[in-house]
Amino acid sequence: MKTIYLAGGCFWGMQRFFDQFEGVLATEVGYANGPDRAPSYEEVCRSSGHAETVRVDYDEARISLTKLLDLYFTVIDPLSVNRQGEDSGVQYRTGVFYTDAAQLPEIRAVFSREEEKAGRKLAVLLEPLRNFFSAEEYHQKYLEKNPGGYCHIPQEYFHMEDGRK
Repeated sequence: MKTIYLAGGCFWGMQRFFDQFEGVLATEVGYANGPDRAPSYEEVCRSSGHAETVRVDYDEARISLTKLLDLYFTVIDPLSVNRQGEDSGVQYRTGVFYTDAAQLPEIRAVFSREEEKAGRKLAVLLEPLRNFFSAEEYHQKYLEKNPGGYCHIPQEYFHMEDGRK
């Protein structure tokens, strides 16, 4: 099992999106790369410095990190700073946070390809995971519990086969 941490705006939709893919073993939403103390959701909304992030545990024999990152880039605006959809603020910044430096060549290759497509440097952070604090239970699998909840990711992206709309 491998793990990658993806900040892509509101974590409700990011979790719902990644949960659908074969090879994704588990996801958890939380707050990453802020101060070294667990914040509450309210503190995150008041600019605690943490990013809303989804931890993705995956079986690399069934889904590659490259595939996960390709999927990630289909549901974010990689040029937007601290904003995805109608959500804005530092907690909605985008980023790929890793815990295993061996993942860097694969991550950098995807970033390079995405920058080439965009024609400029991405606003997506690429940095080691400094910390990750699990979000409150009511945030876990939120869009499964509340299917009408807001998300910047269009509904049709929650029903993809093998990563294709």
